[in-house]
Amino acid sequence: MKRVLSGIQPSGTLTLGNYIGAIKNFVELQETHQCFFMVVDLHAITVPQEPAALRENSEAVAALYLAAGIDPAKASIFLQSHVPAHAELGWLMTTLAYMGELERMTQFKDKAEGKDSVGAGLFVYPTLMAADILLYNADLVPVGDDQKQHLELTRDLAHRFNQRYGEMFRVPEVYLPEVGARIMSLDDASKKMSKSSPTPGSYIALLDEPDVIRKKISRAVTDSGREVKYDEANKREVSNLMSIYSQCSGLSLQEIEAKYEGQGYGPFKKDLAEQVVATLEPLQARYREIRASGEVADVLRKGASEAEEVASGIVRQAKEKMGFLLPKLGR
Repeated sequence: MKRVLSGIQPSGTLTLGNYIGAIKNFVELQETHQCFFMVVDLHAITVPQEPAALRENSEAVAALYLAAGIDPAKASIFLQSHVPAHAELGWLMTTLAYMGELERMTQFKDKAEGKDSVGAGLFVYPTLMAADILLYNADLVPVGDDQKQHLELTRDLAHRFNQRYGEMFRVPEVYLPEVGARIMSLDDASKKMSKSSPTPGSYIALLDEPDVIRKKISRAVTDSGREVKYDEANKREVSNLMSIYSQCSGLSLQEIEAKYEGQGYGPFKKDLAEQVVATLEPLQARYREIRASGEVADVLRKGASEAEEVASGIVRQAKEKMGFLLPKLGR
């Protein structure tokens, strides 16, 4: 089976964008691939985190993975920090990366803009991400299209290592679904729906109450006119809402256009809200059961053991190729 690796940061509440753009795809991929799905807590601390919030959010993300349908019998679910090889290979990848490459990363430039000082962890974030992927020799990496640049760096670092030290790392491919790869903000479709947004009305949290969801969608920005038509260039706000509708209902964009022809935005947004509520209510109920049961700890322990079994061997091979004197295994 081909291998898949991906992860989500435990910084803030997960959104409908995280579900559509990532977790929903994880659930499908586990049926046909060997999957490793992380809670990337080491990435989260590239910006300051409150310790109690980091602990709570880490467990919440793992529970949401399970509630959404990721099966620990089919996929490994674990915390990044529970597998030390991530930090170790992350350092090795940092030594292979060039300053200019990291300075060109648009996410770093966006997050650093306007700040008096920026942590070094944020700067080398992409090399840790490269290590995450290369530790498992992943074939596919499901990411949002805002992460494609980081994937390209990962591919470059894999090639660089293989050329310098001998063939070892598989060069991964990015996995982007045709629709829903990047769900945008409800108040500005030029920006990604983000759990770190200071404006709660710009995103739908996976644990939002039904009436909160209805209110947010009723207030979502729409384009001029009243035609429900998918046109990213000229009607990006409505196109974003249609992508959400399609992902939650299973209807194609063409079917949605036909359904609301001549009706305007009002009926469309009302029905969209009910589609989102119907999608999230079962997930929310399952999430509450999982948190009450305490099963997350066992799932994370099992997943870390499975991940460590693969990752520790890979990092040992990488160190051996680079010339490190390794301790002898066993007695």
